[in-house]
Amino acid sequence: MGGPLGGADAVASARLVFVGGLHRSGTTALARALSEHPDISGLEDTQAKEDEGQHLQDVYPPARTHGGAGRFARRRMAHLTESSPLVSQDSAERLLAAWAPYWDLSSPLLVEKSPPNLLMTRFLQALFPDAAHVVVIRHPVVVALSTKKWARTRTLAQLVEHSLRAYEIFEEDSPALRRLVVLRYEELVTDPATVLGRVGDVLGLESPFPTDAIRAGHSSAYERRWEEYRTGAPWLRWQRRVIESRFAGRLARLGYSLEDLSALEPPVTRWSAPPEPPASARPSPHPG
Repeated sequence: MGGPLGGADAVASARLVFVGGLHRSGTTALARALSEHPDISGLEDTQAKEDEGQHLQDVYPPARTHGGAGRFARRRMAHLTESSPLVSQDSAERLLAAWAPYWDLSSPLLVEKSPPNLLMTRFLQALFPDAAHVVVIRHPVVVALSTKKWARTRTLAQLVEHSLRAYEIFEEDSPALRRLVVLRYEELVTDPATVLGRVGDVLGLESPFPTDAIRAGHSSAYERRWEEYRTGAPWLRWQRRVIESRFAGRLARLGYSLEDLSALEPPVTRWSAPPEPPASARPSPHPG
């Protein structure tokens, strides 16, 4: 491992792939799809919820410490960067020691998936400088509707705002990341071969991913439920008006609509912009 202090251990950081995204945004399906590639091993048989690495380690607090689904991004301490006092060679070694028993270490690439990785990309990069990060984005209204059962005391507007806050924190962090793929769940389930191909390009894989593990989710049920917020009880209609008045612009930056939850437009974000070429490759502002 090429750790934060340049040490060398059994696992090189370039072998690590961290998957992150909000709860109910497709991280589990994506991690399983990645793990089906013959050159990749994911965490297996951990007895932890969804085989998530966050539950196997004691270096950083898991999402539940910060309130869990629909809440964790509101806690300042959930956002970890390279300036965290937890960044150390010891932390990197402890994480690997916690995860290694559940990987097939003969595989060239090793996947760890946990939703709060979304807010820890810079922290994980500080520990594992050559690791890759794969982040899944999903329509915040769909995420809110699907997590409402776990956050009954939160209004739908509060849950949508939580998703937007998490995505915006990640957007601020994204320019610092050296190996990053951001994909939208809606594109993953409609064209998995193309989307997973982008992931494979960043990971340097020569063979394609199997796509059997990727199936369209139940977004149609959430679309029907969202329509009830237009036509249903006054309390539901009020919540929809709040979401439309407060968040339409922020959702549009991600390429999402409040009129049609299945509609997709190109996002206008830092992570969607093409990376700038290195300084040595840029044309001189003073030719000749």
